[in-house]
Formats: sequence, structure tokens, C-alpha cells
Amino acid sequence: MTSLTRLEPDSLRRLEDLRKTFDKLRAERIRAEGEVERLTRDLEEAQKLAKAELGTDDELEIQSLIEAATAQNAKLIEEFSAALREVEVRLQQLGGER
Repeated sequence: MTSLTRLEPDSLRRLEDLRKTFDKLRAERIRAEGEVERLTRDLEEAQKLAKAELGTDDELEIQSLIEAATAQNAKLIEEFSAALREVEVRLQQLGGER
């Protein structure tokens, strides 16, 4: 009977440690569930915004739109740069004619 009495405090201590671990994990699960709910709402809102502004919420289509816009911007920048160089050359020519 002495060995059972001695094991009892050890078992109770272990159970208390396990309860603390369980409570901690339960709290983490609750936080994680709340985070999933928040992120789900954020995703739904982003999808609505994408549909409204871009006409789609498909990631591949949006990536394609971004790539097309990037290419168009690069083209326009190059055209603007060329126009500025042309103006600069003309101004230098006008300056030389004086």
C-alpha cells in the first residue's frame, strides 16, 4: 500500500502538468480558429475587390494582367525616353543654328 500512496502524488502532479498542456493547446486552437476565420474573411474581401476592379479573382488571370501591364509600362517608358531624346537632339540642333 505504501507504493500506491507514493505514486499518487506523482500521478497527480503528472495529471496537473498534462492539464496545463491541454489548456495551453486548447487556447492555441481557439486562437488559430479565430485567425483562420479572419484570414478567410480577408481572402473573400480581396476576391470581391479583384472581381470588381479586374473582372476576375483567378490568380493566374491576375498574374497575366500584371505581366501585360508591366510590359505595357516598359514600352511606354521606352517611347517616352525616345521622345525626350528626340526633343533634346532638336534643341541642340536649334542651339547650334544660332
